Amino acid sequence: MGELRKIQQTPTGTFFVCLPRDWAKLHKLQKGTQINIEVTSGGKLLVDPAYDVEQQPKIVTLTISPYLSREIVGRYLLGYDMIRIEAKDRIDSNVRNLIKSTANSLAGLMIVEETTSMMMLQCLMQQPFTSPEKILQRNHASAARMIRDASSSFITLDTDLAKNVIERDVENNKFYFLLVRILRTIIQNPRLSEKFGITPIECLDYRLAASIIEAIGDVCVQMASTTLVLSGTFSGCVRKLLIELQSLCFEANEQAFKSFLNRDISLAENVRNLRVRVGENCSKIECAAKESAIDLMPQILAIVSFLRQIYEASVDIADLVV
Repeated sequence: MGELRKIQQTPTGTFFVCLPRDWAKLHKLQKGTQINIEVTSGGKLLVDPAYDVEQQPKIVTLTISPYLSREIVGRYLLGYDMIRIEAKDRIDSNVRNLIKSTANSLAGLMIVEETTSMMMLQCLMQQPFTSPEKILQRNHASAARMIRDASSSFITLDTDLAKNVIERDVENNKFYFLLVRILRTIIQNPRLSEKFGITPIECLDYRLAASIIEAIGDVCVQMASTTLVLSGTFSGCVRKLLIELQSLCFEANEQAFKSFLNRDISLAENVRNLRVRVGENCSKIECAAKESAIDLMPQILAIVSFLRQIYEASVDIADLVV
């Protein structure tokens, strides 16, 4: 709980309140030291004792371990500017390739120095950065294209398109990791929260939405992978029903995201109302699939399951509106 202090007033009418002594000493404040005071959108005063101090880069040192890739991602998400990786003797080629692969999967992270026993990664993306809303929009647009193309690759038996979808998941993940890094930075820096007009609670909603969108991308990869092992062709009836289901799920995803950005409860409810049509369509496909070859039926049912998962994920996004 915060410390209560009474407001004082000078004979000339100026209001003032004393700063906590321990806090002032901690930040090495003295008589004449300048501090920055801002009024937040919520009417609070934000006192910044280091507004004009050049911010030092956050640096962390990691050692070689079986979980090195996860550790790099974790430090990136925590907002570290430089990640130094050291080995007692030398970093072998397998570990170097792992480090390079991990760095390539994270937006703005590059290898800036390399020796036989050390590698230095630096995030070259500096503040001010793109707003969370714009990053989330790009993340959604990427995943939406994957939904359309992954299902189309199966319906049209297009293996090249399926491979392209799998390759695009790397970019989709980059948007996700970048957004998480930005949201964590904003939560730790109230001034950025004011700048982008996003509250800590909204940061949580954005984090949940981004997680769902990233999961949708993973489902699209599974759909595309199913196309690559497709063992035959299916009937025109199944193809028509799959196109209808694809359209429904794509529509649900678009409406859900729009409702999230606009806080539109009626549009979010429309997403939920599509459940009956999605269920009916899935049942029709399952019945029609019985007429297909016995080795083809499981693949058709798998695609139906993946599209249903995308619909349910879209409902989860719409539920964030409430």
